[in-house]
Amino acid sequence: MATIRKSARTTTTAPERPHPDATRRSQRSRQAIYDAALALVGEVGYPKTTIEGIAARAGVGKQTIYRWWSSKAEVLLEAFLDLGEQAVQGQGASYAIPDTGDIAADLKAVLRATVDQLYDPKFEAPSRALAAEGLVNEQLGREFVAKLLEPSLQLHVDRLRAAQAAGQVRPEIDPRIALELFVSPLAQRWLQHTGPVSYDYTDTLVDYALHGLAPR
Repeated sequence: MATIRKSARTTTTAPERPHPDATRRSQRSRQAIYDAALALVGEVGYPKTTIEGIAARAGVGKQTIYRWWSSKAEVLLEAFLDLGEQAVQGQGASYAIPDTGDIAADLKAVLRATVDQLYDPKFEAPSRALAAEGLVNEQLGREFVAKLLEPSLQLHVDRLRAAQAAGQVRPEIDPRIALELFVSPLAQRWLQHTGPVSYDYTDTLVDYALHGLAPR
């Protein structure tokens, strides 16, 4: 019987491949989920947006989403926060209400910019969805206010305080209440479709808020 002999081989160790960057992969997945959530809300509306749909659109398993968030509302809130951060970064600096020395002109300019954003397709659908969901989901509503609304309102407070220091607004005025004279009517009209929202409308809000309604 012939004997089969195994030929000796020189064993070489293959170069070790670098391990994938888990942090980078996670961030890519998160960004894909953000983009998918925002896109779906814009296309089919919030009620028809599902975790399954977001996962399929993002190319991830739904278990990946549930590992980071417990509901589609939480996904959308974080996606919208990320969208806002990207918008600020695109401006190259932290956003602030301009101070040209003319409080009326500055407030009118920022409210006009707000109108543009409210009707920007990227922002409108998720804004409405989060605002509506926040009315029935108390925890989400609190997060929506704390993370999205309050930082913006604080910018108005800061600008009004600067106007007080410049003698353009009475010193006893509470800026937090004063800003509601022009911010709240805009939000209500936009959310409830109670009337058209235009530059003329927001300019008028500022004039009424700064000059009052009584005869002068």
